[in-house]
Order: sequence, then structure tokens, then C-alpha cells
Amino acid sequence: MLIFIILAIVVAAFLYSCYSGVIKARNQLDEALSGIDVQLKKRTDLVPNVLKIAKKFMDHESVIFTEITRLRTEVSKLPIGTAKRFSAEAELQQKMKQLTVSVENYPQLKSNETMVEAINTYNDTEENIAASRRFYNAALRELKNRVQIFPGSLFAGCAGDISELTYFQIDESEKKPVNADDYLK
Repeated sequence: MLIFIILAIVVAAFLYSCYSGVIKARNQLDEALSGIDVQLKKRTDLVPNVLKIAKKFMDHESVIFTEITRLRTEVSKLPIGTAKRFSAEAELQQKMKQLTVSVENYPQLKSNETMVEAINTYNDTEENIAASRRFYNAALRELKNRVQIFPGSLFAGCAGDISELTYFQIDESEKKPVNADDYLK
């Protein structure tokens, strides 16, 4: 009888461990999404300041300002962790690269301390976003492993619907080398 009690306790502990592992993996994924969201919010808040500073010197570059503003608004309306949001974020990042390259053509802007600091802060934020995305991808991989491998698959429902969640991947266009001449026309 004692053996059955010990065996029942071991099985219960094992099942609880599997259950809690799935829950922990889901919580880690939620944390990763939150981390991306924090960094994206920081970038979204920073973009108007960069534009404001640059606009003083680059009045004739209004097309890029308008496009960045439109993308910033669009990104803030899309739900985090979706393919549409990832795509819009990539487009915004591409436009900000165009602005950064354009800044290089304006010596008075390039030497402006406020603009240099804003661009450096923006670049730091982009690096933090990249790190957050790597953390998200790792957390998503861990969660998918937990809910797809037995015995965690018994508790897959505890993780909610993860079929909509995708890994962050860059567009094919971003894999190509950057040609500054494309932005200086």
C-alpha cells in the first residue's frame, strides 16, 4: 500500500511539474512580448523627437517625415506579436534608416548635438528591440516545445491558442546589403 501511495505522489509531482512548465513557458512568452512592446513604445515615442529635430534642417524631405508618421500611427494600432505588426515594424525601421542616411547629407544637422544624441538613442533602442525579439523567439520556441512534446502536450490547453503566434523573421528585402545611394536620390 505504501508503494502505491509513493507511486501516486511521484506521478502527481511529475504531472504537476509538466503543468507548471507549460504555464511558466507561457508566462515567459508573455514577458518577451511585453519586452518587445516596451522597446517599441520607446521607439515610437522617440520617432517624433528625431523628426522634429531633423525637420528644422530638412524641410524639403517632407515625404519621408509623412511616411514615418503614418507608419508610426499604424504600428501603434496593430496587436503585438502578429505578422502584420512585425511587417509594419520592419517598414518603419526601413524608413528610419532612410532618414538616418539622409541626415548624413546635412553637415549642420549631423553636427547638431541634439540630433546626434537622438540618433544614438534611436540606434540603442533598435539594438534593444533586436535583443527583445531574440528573447521572444527563444520564449516562443520553449513554449512550442513544451506543448508539443509529451507529457507537456497533455497540458497544451493551459497555454492558450498559440497557433497565431509566429517567430519574428525579417523580410527578404532586409537581408540584402544596404546601398546608401538608394536613399540619397
